[in-house]
Parts: sequence; C-alpha cells; structure tokens
Amino acid sequence: MSPSRYKGDLVAGALLVNESWKIARLMVGGLEKNELMEKVIRDNLLQKRSPSSTKRQASLIVNRLMTLPKPFWSMISDGSHDQATQALFCAAIKYSPILGDFVSTVVAGNMRVFKKELTHAQWDSYFEERAAIDPTLDSWSESTRGKVRQISFLILSQAGVIDSTRARNILPFHLLPTIRFMLIEHSEEYILSCLEVFE
Repeated sequence: MSPSRYKGDLVAGALLVNESWKIARLMVGGLEKNELMEKVIRDNLLQKRSPSSTKRQASLIVNRLMTLPKPFWSMISDGSHDQATQALFCAAIKYSPILGDFVSTVVAGNMRVFKKELTHAQWDSYFEERAAIDPTLDSWSESTRGKVRQISFLILSQAGVIDSTRARNILPFHLLPTIRFMLIEHSEEYILSCLEVFE
C-alpha cells in the first residue's frame, strides 16, 4: 500500500502564529532542525507544560515551514501579523492536504452556490469520500477524526476564511498581494489551486 498523503498530526495545533514566529526566527537564523528542536525543548520556548507537548507542537511547526521556500520563513518572522497568518495558512494547506482538499472542494462548492455555512456534516461526508479513495484514513480513531475536523475549522477561522468555529459562515477572503506573488514566484501550484476560489 502506498503512503497516505493525509497526515493526522494536524491535531497538534492550528495556525500557532506566535509559536511559529519564534521557530521561524530560529530557522531564518540558520539553525538546523536537530539544533532547533533541542533549543526549543531546552528553553521551553513555546511555554508548554511538558517537553513532550513542546516537541509535538514544534515538530508540526517545523515540518509545516519546511514545505515552503525560505522567503516564507522570513515573511513569518519579520512580516506583518496578516502576512505571517496567511503564510502559515499556506503552510498548513501544503503540509496537510486533508485541509487543502477540503478548501478546494467543499468550501469552493459552497461558494459556487452561494451557501455561506460550512457544516460538520459536510466535513464528515468529505472525510468519508476521502477514505474511500485513501483507505489508510479508516485507521484514524474517532477521536483523531473529530480533532482533525475541529482544528481544520479553527485554522479556517484564524485565517479569516470563516467567521467562527461555531457559526462557520464563509467570509470574503483576499490573499495578500505579497503572498500571492511569492506563491507564483515559487510555483506553489497546489496552494494556489486551493485558494483560487477566493479570487
């Protein structure tokens, strides 16, 4: 069986803007992954209650950021809050296609028929459709499935795609010109295809 393109480690956190800013600064500074992880855990830079929580969240952030070219790291560490948020949204989409594919199919579908609300039932139906294509998703526990759904809606809320995790109404979302330019310049076709519905 080929490896799944879908990862369940999304459960470790949503956009994590403040935490990602700290890690992006270290990555821009040239620290290698092992050195970075050691420093983050030793100094408890993410201010978590246990080293295991720090390691899990830091690993997610590093893995997300490493899917994007280095200029995005600088955007996260030195750009505005809105630029950092959108760059992290792009990283989450690329690293976790379970989120990206939801945006490009379900969110896009709602927008085409002018349906504002995203429902839990839509996510569950989407997940079952994906599981039919990728049977490895069947191995996810119910708690993991629920947490991935929860975090995915939280990411959409933090990115400004929906108004809240409770109402889940789709908002007018505009990709910042700086982010769009970088995505085009670095040929980030998957991310662009997920976000083209907002154009």
